[in-house]
Amino acid sequence: MLTTAAEALVPRVEKHVPVRLRGVVTAAEPDWSNKFIVQDETGGIFIKGAGPEVQAGDVVEVTGITGPGAFAPVINDAHWAKLGHAPLPPARPATVERLMAGGEDSQRIEITGVVRAAYFAPTRKLLVEVALGAYRIRVFPKLAPDVNPESLIAAKVTVRGTAATSFNAAMRQLTAVNLFVPTVGDFVVDQPEAGAPFEQVPVKVGDIARYRPNVSLGRRVHVEGAVTLQRVGDDFYIQDDSGGLHVESQQTTALLPGDLVEAVGFPEFVNYQPVLKDAVFRKIGETRQPVAARAVPFEEWHNGSHPAELLILRGRLVDRSVRPLRRENGPFAGVRVICTIQTPELTFTAECEDTPDATRMNVVPLGSLVELHGVTSYETGDDGKPKSLTLLLPGPASMIVLETPSWFTVERLLIGLAIVCVLLAALAGWAVSMAKKNAMLSFLIAERQKAERELQQAHDLLEVRVRERTEQLKVEMTVRKTAELEFRAVLTERTRLARELHDTLEQALTGIALQLDTAARLFSRSPEEAGQRMELARDFLKQSQIELRRSIWDLRSRELEQFDLAEALAMASRQIASGTPLQVEVEITGERRRLPEIVEENLLRIGQEAMTNVVKHAHASLVTLRLEFLPHAVALQIKDNGSGLGGPRSDHQFGLLGMSERAKRLEGRFDISGTPGEGTTVRVVIPLEADSPAPLPVADPVI
Repeated sequence: MLTTAAEALVPRVEKHVPVRLRGVVTAAEPDWSNKFIVQDETGGIFIKGAGPEVQAGDVVEVTGITGPGAFAPVINDAHWAKLGHAPLPPARPATVERLMAGGEDSQRIEITGVVRAAYFAPTRKLLVEVALGAYRIRVFPKLAPDVNPESLIAAKVTVRGTAATSFNAAMRQLTAVNLFVPTVGDFVVDQPEAGAPFEQVPVKVGDIARYRPNVSLGRRVHVEGAVTLQRVGDDFYIQDDSGGLHVESQQTTALLPGDLVEAVGFPEFVNYQPVLKDAVFRKIGETRQPVAARAVPFEEWHNGSHPAELLILRGRLVDRSVRPLRRENGPFAGVRVICTIQTPELTFTAECEDTPDATRMNVVPLGSLVELHGVTSYETGDDGKPKSLTLLLPGPASMIVLETPSWFTVERLLIGLAIVCVLLAALAGWAVSMAKKNAMLSFLIAERQKAERELQQAHDLLEVRVRERTEQLKVEMTVRKTAELEFRAVLTERTRLARELHDTLEQALTGIALQLDTAARLFSRSPEEAGQRMELARDFLKQSQIELRRSIWDLRSRELEQFDLAEALAMASRQIASGTPLQVEVEITGERRRLPEIVEENLLRIGQEAMTNVVKHAHASLVTLRLEFLPHAVALQIKDNGSGLGGPRSDHQFGLLGMSERAKRLEGRFDISGTPGEGTTVRVVIPLEADSPAPLPVADPVI
């Protein structure tokens, strides 16, 4: 349950939250009927419900439920009990910006401003309008019986009361701010108007907006002049020898053109032009001849030199509209006739208020040349120059017809155009029928052309699909061929390893066994010959170790996954040469990079085979492996300083043939060269782009 006004004022998604609070009534008008505003130490809130009658200063305890209200949160379905009476809470000074935004709704506040008007509202309540800068607050005060409300106008006052908003209930939008003053002491006149306003020296109408010392918008101005036009209860226009002036007043005294009046009001600027607002007026002297309208050059009224003056303008009536009009302050009920007048220099509007049954202005034919006597009203732009002109006519007699339009009027022109249009329609019907036939023929031609285009598109699409499928088949065949080559390479390698194991390791083990058996038989009778057999068995064992290492390296195909090609070649060469006096050097040239797996595997196998041949047949002391990374190829060169190419050996020739076949399968080149006694060089070059093989560079052998 909520216990303070501040908690109930917080906008909530939940509705119907229980509330119980205690506070002081700050506003309770007689016509509110079980509605009032209560304030506690946290703030004020509007109460609606049923209970005993209350008045400002009563202490009450209220129970109810929260509601969104029509503008600000309220407490609905409230019940209350009076607990006593207490002084009103102190009024808090409020800024006009927050007040006009509705942020002080239901709060007790204090404002200081200037009284602009005092009159009785339709509810017969005294209403005082207090100006705070450019804003107006409607104050409902309690005044002493001897105070004349009109004496408050132009006085500077301090007002303490409870703020309440007027609003558009359908849109939940604020329209005005009201301040309800509960006691006589809460409405204080700080500074009354200096002197009687009608006793001030009158100011020339044309001097109101000009420089005058000691002038203030908060002080009323006294003017005199002859009436040129009046809209009773709304405004009127006066004119003297210095110019014209627009005066706004709710006073309902009727005036006639030519009446001399004096008025006092607050000068303001509306649409960049001086206006006397909240004015009161009175007649002076007898009614005289109405002010005569005068014609002025186009340049003068076009640049705004005669605002609010009675002028003569001529032009042609091009349009007219009639709108109903009702003014409550007057009161007045009738019509407003708005005419559009065109001159060679510009187009403007003329307005006239008339009785509902008046027809004088309505019967003037459109296109007539007319002379208008009216008061000028300009709409002025930011640059001070007039943007548009409206001429306010005192009555229907202010429009004088100088020339009626010729027989060839707009209406007759429209009739002639209608006849021509009928003939054109008939001609158009015939043209349409012919166009339909042509359209049908064009349609058939277009359909045929469309079918031809679609057939051509289908043909082109088919060609594209055929090319795509051909390329796809080429890729699939290449992949299949590569897989087949890899399978054949693996099968060949396994066959070779099996043959090598059979021809080397098994034969070596058999020879070792035979030598050991012979040594065992000869040991007792010929130890020296038995020792020779043992040495021969030891040689067989060393050779078997070499062959075994090679076979192991051939089978360790995952070495390529752990090392790059250069590291794998170096490790394999050193292990093959292990146990021999052969020294191995490895050189790398070019930018090292990862090669396709099939290329790396075959180069490794070629290197192993070449190293094995060096160990077996070359009787060399130094072998150099050189791996060259070329832009579009990779080259492997194995060079030794052994005996060179000598007599034929079957196993040697078989190894060279295997290396050559590996190079050919990769579309590479295999070369072997050497001179007896000067060593042997084996060089393999593998292209890396099969579609456009790079030219094979010729590199100097590295010693």
